[in-house]
Amino acid sequence: MDNAPIDVPRGLTNVVVTETELSDVRGHEGFYHYRQYSATELAASRTVEDVWKLLLDGELPDAAAGDEFAAEVAAQAPLSQDLAGILPIIARDAGPADPLAGLRAALALEGSQRGLLPLYDLTREQRRDDLIGLAARVPTIVAALARLRAGDRPVEPRPDLGLVANYLYMLRGEEAEDAHVAALSAYLVAAIDHGFNASTFATRVIASTGADAASCLVGALGALSGPLHGGAPSRALDSLDEIGTPGHIDAWVSEQLRAGVRIMGFGHPVYRTEDPRSALLKRVAQGFGGPRVDFAVAVEERIPVLLERHKPGRALHTNLEWYAAVVMEHIGFERTLFTPTFAAARVLGWTANVLEQSTDTKIIRPSARYVGPPAPQPVPART
Repeated sequence: MDNAPIDVPRGLTNVVVTETELSDVRGHEGFYHYRQYSATELAASRTVEDVWKLLLDGELPDAAAGDEFAAEVAAQAPLSQDLAGILPIIARDAGPADPLAGLRAALALEGSQRGLLPLYDLTREQRRDDLIGLAARVPTIVAALARLRAGDRPVEPRPDLGLVANYLYMLRGEEAEDAHVAALSAYLVAAIDHGFNASTFATRVIASTGADAASCLVGALGALSGPLHGGAPSRALDSLDEIGTPGHIDAWVSEQLRAGVRIMGFGHPVYRTEDPRSALLKRVAQGFGGPRVDFAVAVEERIPVLLERHKPGRALHTNLEWYAAVVMEHIGFERTLFTPTFAAARVLGWTANVLEQSTDTKIIRPSARYVGPPAPQPVPART
């Protein structure tokens, strides 16, 4: 066996680490797909449960199979009495700096209380059951924590509602209007999976060790919490607030560029053209209309022009976060809910990635080049 190190680009950019049947991102085309279907077409036409089943089981369900899977998911949504009893403490103690801290704590506790076994020791169906159970309870946990932080009692999920309608119902305590359900469904489907992003890679690394399902998902949540990954949707609205008016766009962008500050909601490490997720959610936002949407569009259209002047040839377009934030604000979400809602979508994609990775018995174990002081050196005496 040849153990010679192989140099790769920083951040593993363009390094292929495995093969997958789940999804792909074709950045130069501005296109991504789940299995053989356009992800944005699925977002515009299919339920979250349908797309989740497609990723898990390889087939897009017909009406009967889709309803059966939706019922399976709904049956897993209620929380155990033990977890429900400890959520008030988690809601109280989770700090505001990390929007996913409470969800990570709750999901880790859920895995512990249910005695989940290592994936290595389970059959595929057992792994699938564990993963679906955990992911189905994520919207319930997020909604309960949000209500508890607001001083309200959690709302139990309803078995007759789909995942998206149930999430909104548990947040508000009343059924949401159809337009809000449709808009949030489009966003969640568009966000379920997106190639080998940082959190997906993290969950697959953990899955390659044979760890239990909860460990895989909690580790991925840690990666997703970073502002360079999933922790930035609310910052797009912060930018709109700071700009204030269309007449201040140029001055604000100049200030950010002089300060070397990254403009959140713009640019993506893979796309070199318009992000199709942004285009989809822009249409959703424009369907609602209103001054806030018009302003977001004006800023989105002006900033690339200014960035092109600053760095010619490096075209930057809006990414998922820009219009996702606008849509979630219109639906009525507090900004602290943006990243947890993104997580409620992405966790579904992680379950499929964990299932797929679990069929490979090779642990993911890269190497690093040591560049510290030469070794060995004498250990100095303690004086």
